[in-house]
Amino acid sequence: MNRLSHNSITVYAIVFAAFITPAVISRAAEQPSRSLAGDWRFEMDRNDHGSDERWFARNLADHIQLPGILQSQGFGDEISVDTPWVAALPRDMRWYRLPQYQAYTKPGNVKMPYLAQPVRHYLGAAWYQRDIEIDQTWSGRRIVFTMERPRWETTVWVDDRKIGSCRTLVAPHIYDLGTLSVGTHRISIKIDNRMILPYRPDGHSVSDSEGQTWNGVAGRIELSATTPVWIEDVQAFPNIEAKSVRMHVTLGNSTGRDGAGTLTAGEKSHAVKWNSNGAETDIEVPLPANAQTWSEFSPVLQQVKLHLSGDNADDTRDIKFGLREIKSAGKKLFLNGTPLYIRGTHDGGGFPLTGYPATDVDSWKRIIKICKDWGLNQMRFHSWCPPEAAFTAADELGFYLQPECGMWNNFDRNGNMLEVLNDETARLIKAYGNHPSFILLGATNEPAGDYKNQLPKWDKKWREQDSRRLYTDGVGRPAIPSTQPSEADFVVSADSGLAGRVRGPGGWFGLDYELPMKDIKIPLIGHEVGQWCAYPDFDIIPKFTGYLRPGNYEIYRDSADAHGLLEQNKRIAHASGRFQLACYKEEIEANLRTPGFSGIELLDLHDYLGQGFSPIGVLDAFWESKGYVDAKEFTRFCNTTVPLARLKQRIFNSAETLTTDVELAHFGPAPLASASPQWRIEDATGRTILNGEFAPREIPIGKNIPLGTVTADLAKLPAPAMYKLIVGLKGTEFENDWNIWVYPANLNQAAPGDVLVTSDWPDAEQRLRAGGKVLFQPSAKDLDQSDPSISTTPIFWNWVMNGTGTTFLGLWCDSNHPSLGGFPTADHCDWQWIDVMRGAHALNLDHLPKTLQPIVQPIDEWNRNYKLGLIYECKVGGGRLLICSADLSAAKPTAMALRKSLLDYVQSERFNPSTEISIDDLRNQWTSTRNRTSDDAAKFQPSRVTAPEVSAPPEIPATNR
Repeated sequence: MNRLSHNSITVYAIVFAAFITPAVISRAAEQPSRSLAGDWRFEMDRNDHGSDERWFARNLADHIQLPGILQSQGFGDEISVDTPWVAALPRDMRWYRLPQYQAYTKPGNVKMPYLAQPVRHYLGAAWYQRDIEIDQTWSGRRIVFTMERPRWETTVWVDDRKIGSCRTLVAPHIYDLGTLSVGTHRISIKIDNRMILPYRPDGHSVSDSEGQTWNGVAGRIELSATTPVWIEDVQAFPNIEAKSVRMHVTLGNSTGRDGAGTLTAGEKSHAVKWNSNGAETDIEVPLPANAQTWSEFSPVLQQVKLHLSGDNADDTRDIKFGLREIKSAGKKLFLNGTPLYIRGTHDGGGFPLTGYPATDVDSWKRIIKICKDWGLNQMRFHSWCPPEAAFTAADELGFYLQPECGMWNNFDRNGNMLEVLNDETARLIKAYGNHPSFILLGATNEPAGDYKNQLPKWDKKWREQDSRRLYTDGVGRPAIPSTQPSEADFVVSADSGLAGRVRGPGGWFGLDYELPMKDIKIPLIGHEVGQWCAYPDFDIIPKFTGYLRPGNYEIYRDSADAHGLLEQNKRIAHASGRFQLACYKEEIEANLRTPGFSGIELLDLHDYLGQGFSPIGVLDAFWESKGYVDAKEFTRFCNTTVPLARLKQRIFNSAETLTTDVELAHFGPAPLASASPQWRIEDATGRTILNGEFAPREIPIGKNIPLGTVTADLAKLPAPAMYKLIVGLKGTEFENDWNIWVYPANLNQAAPGDVLVTSDWPDAEQRLRAGGKVLFQPSAKDLDQSDPSISTTPIFWNWVMNGTGTTFLGLWCDSNHPSLGGFPTADHCDWQWIDVMRGAHALNLDHLPKTLQPIVQPIDEWNRNYKLGLIYECKVGGGRLLICSADLSAAKPTAMALRKSLLDYVQSERFNPSTEISIDDLRNQWTSTRNRTSDDAAKFQPSRVTAPEVSAPPEIPATNR
């Protein structure tokens, strides 16, 4: 949703006169519907007494706007420490008892650290009411009342007559009011947004994680009129080979009598009969011989007008659909007979400005265009289903959708939850089944309980009833090997079962995940790929001008300020983001290199506001740029066509030869008739140092298409230096690159005579008191729990939910500092730093002077915000000190190069630190001289649960340097 295209949400109800002007329903037969948007009477029903007290029989006292939600219009409860949040993760997080959050527990200033909170909160019943007037033009007609997206359970009365109830979360609530007499009638709606069914509280259709506990109605709210016999439903089943469409038509009948008539579809008429309950019939409608198929590359829509005439029947439907066919064969997906590779993102239904999902096509087109700009062709809706507008926008733009049936559930052995799932599936398919963008359907996210026995029945049932899409019950659970029965058409998983994980660093650096996938015989799509965090940029805070408030960001910002990091926020966020990007690149490329993979579903292209907050996107929660990467750079490795390298090594010395096989993944609109692959190595200025070409060839649609082998003699490259290996197709936009580092083969490691290199603090202190120069490398005995370990990857999802994982978010480097002159680096962490830092700890600088700025600064988790150092310098006791906590003794190019670079600096005239620290303060840094425990480390102990689905992946193996 474009935050600039929406007005700020009205916080208080708009109150009009003491009465509401009735909606006058005076419509000609060709205009059978009327919007009821506007002012409604309203009352809260906190004790749920309204039904028993017959509120439907009197006028309600307050006023509210529909479509809209009560919380954003001044109703509901102020946020407090007792707010009954609907969210199960982080579990048992009594945040208001933790000392670091006490300032945020005061009435009027309550801020919840684990999600962006709504302006108000309410769980319970509320009543909405207005008058309508029926005139002669609708006399004798069947009246239908539709609410496009209320939540959760609605009950409707007309005057004193109860019409019924509906509890779907995936489709419109539709009420058949029957015939209404001419005159004024009162419509009353009771909406209950409590947990109506035992859904898992993290399901995105019910949870506070992304603000989805609102009470009200989003989208269309209207009356429509039909003849007593009408077209109830039409499902279009296209046939590509025959260039036709089969229309499965369901007719409704309120007359109680049999009848007959004619169904006309385009040029074709079909006699039809109905009984007292209506009828079902099929019509085969030919399409033009030149009708085009629908896909991401040609989003061509077909349209057929269907008209019913006959006894008490005069009804018309315009049916839009796409001529397309989705199939699976072996491990591959095919759309219209062409191999299909999914490049998707997760979406949790977060709309910070409104709380409820957009119901207009333009808002969804904006989101989908952004996704396509960033190389994606699909969106998976985690435990929710979007409104009609999302499907319409995707149809028109050529984008694939995978909704889910609104649940994240435990399946009981009695089959009660399976019955709910089947009911929601039927509603979802009826509402959106004709949309060509709707190519995949997931039952539920990460099911639990008896799902292994029950969900295969769901797969089979719905595939047999409606084969227009593929079905999977395996969203987020281990893939089922071929030795076990399965009814799924495809699976979405990060785990191949007993064979291991198919996500994370195990497939990075030229490797893939094919080995653990060998027993999986159906298409596998990577589940929630990525989840690598970046430090938040607090400039996002002013964007929260609507329903959700950024109290969590404000807490993190205040913590950063208390630790002296707020002024660094922009550069820390940028540096952290660049390391996140490097991890996403490795993850996506590993999937593209894996022959058995049929795609990825990222988690996520944009940030996630709940479950402890997860800034895992390269875009923020408003789908806007964070500034550290643009779409042009991202699509070098996430696109229809991507060059790939089996480059297992990134760190070289100048005596080595770079050798790597390169290949192509190509899922464009057609094969490339004549492609000319080429490669080059560029230096930091963009100057080509080495280059080569491969023989021109035809490129089919698919992956693992070999291009050739790059061989480069690195002795020809100046060292130390960083370079880029670039592989592309000549004359096209398709190009990809990988950073490599080349260091001299032989480096003098001897320390200059006037420099002490030591890991013993008393020795260092003695030399410093004498006015000497020291390179100090603290050993394990000098560190404590407040000096966190550095990992080879950043935080996965978030540390609050994954408390056994890392707190590392990358590095900020003073890349122009002379101490790094022999160790080429950008201003952020890259793989040469990971190679040298393996096993290192960051040094906690919170107790040192605020003026101390590290040369290389590890970035800490945003809840805690330690000020950390990997390399820093200071004047001490008349001497000069350079401290590095990385192990520089290893016999590997990075360690040797960094050691020499630091020693060259220390012995130079440029070694003149600006910050002075007392001997006592430095002595207090080391546990060998003082048993120090950080105050922050002692108090930052929230109760944490590590859920299996967010456990950290393994770190990068040391061999993949």
